Amino acid sequence: MPSLIFRKGLDLKAAVAGELAQDYRSALVDELKGSDFTYQSGRLTLHLAREFGFCYGVDRAVDYAYQSRRKFPDRRVFLTGEIIHNPHVNEKLRTSGIRFLDDAGESPGSLGPEDVVILPAFGVTIAQLEAFDRQGCTLVDTTCGSVLNVWKAVRRYAEGGLTSVIHGKIRHEETQATASQALKSPSGPYLVVLDRAEAADVCRYIREGGNRDDFLARYAEAASPGFDPDRDLVKVGLANQTTMLMTESLEVGEMFREALAARYGADALAEHYRAFDTICSATQDRQDAVVGLLADHPVDLMVVVGGYNSSNTLNLARICANRVPTFHIADDDCLISPDEIRHRPAGEKAEVTTRRWMAAAGPVCVGLTAGASTPDNLVGATILKIALFANASAENR
Repeated sequence: MPSLIFRKGLDLKAAVAGELAQDYRSALVDELKGSDFTYQSGRLTLHLAREFGFCYGVDRAVDYAYQSRRKFPDRRVFLTGEIIHNPHVNEKLRTSGIRFLDDAGESPGSLGPEDVVILPAFGVTIAQLEAFDRQGCTLVDTTCGSVLNVWKAVRRYAEGGLTSVIHGKIRHEETQATASQALKSPSGPYLVVLDRAEAADVCRYIREGGNRDDFLARYAEAASPGFDPDRDLVKVGLANQTTMLMTESLEVGEMFREALAARYGADALAEHYRAFDTICSATQDRQDAVVGLLADHPVDLMVVVGGYNSSNTLNLARICANRVPTFHIADDDCLISPDEIRHRPAGEKAEVTTRRWMAAAGPVCVGLTAGASTPDNLVGATILKIALFANASAENR
């Protein structure tokens, strides 16, 4: 029997609203939104980015998860994996009784019609969806609308005989799900490029050709089965993981456009290159907001709050680190003391501890933003702790 799928909530939004507010809202953050996004305390001035934290898609996904637990109190409710990339939110869901397939050691084959499965905001692959459907599970689909727009684009590329070149991270759940959409058509190969360097390498092959075996060895994990660069890089359509750095996605698209024009001529470009607008407005808004904050305020340092495996948070940290000392922290627990902070430097893989992260005396101006999967309560707690440490260090100097 086909699965029952909920895609527009479970008619319990009002019932879970109070619980969501208690778990994720912050009175301080609400106040700052009405106070020019500026917080003043003693020697500290803190400027909050005008767009930060939970985006619509994340808010909706978490809302649907809470509704699912309320709707099915006597049934097993599973998540395929992290609903969003924030450990605080995922732990809240665990404590509510929602089980994670990875944690539980379960597989789709062990589930049945009585089980409820929540699909995360970044979606699942077609193979995963088909597996849950075969088992007859009840599905709650929280896939973000921006992700669905990307899927539509790659399906159109496949239908038109184009290869989908996806700017993204091949091991990211969203990119894996998007790549699977390209394969819905037999003529829909894909190639994932991580950054400008990989895009430049592929574009060089388009312009000049190269060693096919070397190319396939380098992109073995990033290309669709049976990928042939001599055949599959002739006609290309661009797409992106929605949480990537948007300026880089645009640059990658331009690199492919120029390479294909150089190879086949500007007059034939429409036949060889296509691009739909798959940029997520929420991701772009948060990136634009942090650029605006840094342009408007001469901050001494930036604090970026969000999960270390959150792509959009990592990209906010990258933007900031190019302009000012930046500390990407998972949550306020990373603020150890007025002199010590645990953080993940932009571009690095591991968390480090830094001393003398904030000036011990005199006025200090801090900028703060948070990734799209970071709830307001973590932002508020971080602001209060920065203020406590700033003024404590001044009193003790």
